Amino acid sequence: MRVILEESGELVGTVVNVFKSGASDLLQVMLDSSGNLANGNGRTESVVGDSARLVWVPFVEAIVPIVNMIKREMYITPPKGLLQLNLRADERSKKERRQLEWKERKKFQKRLIAAKKKLCEMEQQHVFHGFRYGEKAQRSLLANQIVGINSKLLQHALQNIQTPSKRWSLTNFVGANTINMTNNTLKISKECLTSWGSANMPVANFEFHRKGVDLTLKGKVATVLVMNDMCCIGSSIQQLLHNIQRFIKVEDLAAVPLVTISSASQILSLKNVFSEADYFAFDPQKVWFVEEEKLPVVSNSLADKSHKILMKSPWEILQSPVGTGGVIGSLSSNNILETLGKEGVEYIEVFCAEHKFIGGPLLLGFMNSRNADVGIQIFNHRTNGTENFPMIFSIDFMKKLADQINRLQFHAVSKANAHVELVDKEWVDVNPSSPNSYVLSCSICSYLNACSPDKVCLVDILE
Repeated sequence: MRVILEESGELVGTVVNVFKSGASDLLQVMLDSSGNLANGNGRTESVVGDSARLVWVPFVEAIVPIVNMIKREMYITPPKGLLQLNLRADERSKKERRQLEWKERKKFQKRLIAAKKKLCEMEQQHVFHGFRYGEKAQRSLLANQIVGINSKLLQHALQNIQTPSKRWSLTNFVGANTINMTNNTLKISKECLTSWGSANMPVANFEFHRKGVDLTLKGKVATVLVMNDMCCIGSSIQQLLHNIQRFIKVEDLAAVPLVTISSASQILSLKNVFSEADYFAFDPQKVWFVEEEKLPVVSNSLADKSHKILMKSPWEILQSPVGTGGVIGSLSSNNILETLGKEGVEYIEVFCAEHKFIGGPLLLGFMNSRNADVGIQIFNHRTNGTENFPMIFSIDFMKKLADQINRLQFHAVSKANAHVELVDKEWVDVNPSSPNSYVLSCSICSYLNACSPDKVCLVDILE
């Protein structure tokens, strides 16, 4: 498959292999024999004398936004210097490179075998049909997508469809535990939050706020910003900074670990925005850009009890974001929870890009005073019909939740999704006129059923 620079249309080379390597897959690209390689500044650098040289390209949507299976082409948007950097860096001998490639290939094959076994147990063998067709790069794409499926989470979500239960919500939780949460509920006017230290401010509330700020300045609190494709990156970052800088100075932002969770298509843009703005005073070593958790879209046919995974193409699985319920899994699978714990972080704030987390330090200090595991901010006794509200978790409790995905309650939304099917050895396009599939999603709120009511704090901000 040919690799082309999207901006200039210049041929980079040809994909010769795909390897699984940590957070993202790597495309091994053999450079075009012309010997020229764009350097990201509008100029080209010669690589003559390095015939058959290989470069590594991360196989993520942010860098490889377009894959045209019909034309056997993929278009890339590599960050400045990426191709030259890894070209110059690989000074290992040909034998060493081959040994490394062999080890990576064997490791990946073991993961692929395990993933295929899991799918077979779920009666999803049709996903493998693409292996009998297409080119090596197309089959590699399918293999990487199969390995990337969170089979444990998918199996749990499918079980939720087959044996649906009452959907857990904050409203249900608070309504059922009003008496138990009396001592852990704090009501405060929005006006008070904007006038700290005034005569109208209760001393206890001011102490909660002060404690929350103190924990933040000591690096005890990490912030997680959850974005979706509908979010504007600029306004999301502006809202993030507004939430934090209302309570601490710009020069103190370096103490705050930050994790952004977004679609793969947004990650490169986010990295560029942060890089160009000198990370907005955050410490670059404490900033993570994480791809959101996804699950395959499945059929909703009543006759098809196994709810078959739908295919976008013979080599691509149709997938959709899990929602905020996938946040903890994303932090755990990327080893961020473990890293934050080692750095002394005790609490993790989670909020969506559109949130106005105006009472963060107050909620944090209140939680700390009650030795609570979860803190929630609402407005005027309600959640406004959404499950995406600001929450704070103790890191110890979040680590426990990472091993309790069975607590998540999935919601299956019926939608019409075009896909392909193999019929009589021919791939057929299916374009439904009515809902034919389930998109599986869940809210981080469903983890509340794993928490004792006396370990939950609620701050109700009154307009």
